Amino acid sequence: VQLVESGGALVQPGGSLTLSCVASGFTFTTAALVWARQAPEKELEWISTIYADGRPDYADSVKGRSTISRDNAKNTVYLQMNSLNAEDTAVYICNADNRRSTWPDWYWGQGTQVTVSS
Repeated sequence: VQLVESGGALVQPGGSLTLSCVASGFTFTTAALVWARQAPEKELEWISTIYADGRPDYADSVKGRSTISRDNAKNTVYLQMNSLNAEDTAVYICNADNRRSTWPDWYWGQGTQVTVSS
């Protein structure tokens, strides 16, 4: 199983970006997918899930300014984030349901760094 995130960058406050996660090694179309983030000296934070049927769910911290989506033809999940602020600075990690345990004990990517700073 591989999950490879990309799209992290240095972004100015108020800016936007889209993260991508390309998956392989499992049945992507039937898997729930999660974006989570880990900021320095903070606990892992769940921020969004997209279920196999396309239904999204968001943490309050990103609701209204983020959109999770998936392209089953490309085995890719995306997270678009707008109105970024310093609190969004973190390593963003993609997780996929391994059907054996509950999150966060799922498949993990290596993460991509998002830094929000002027």
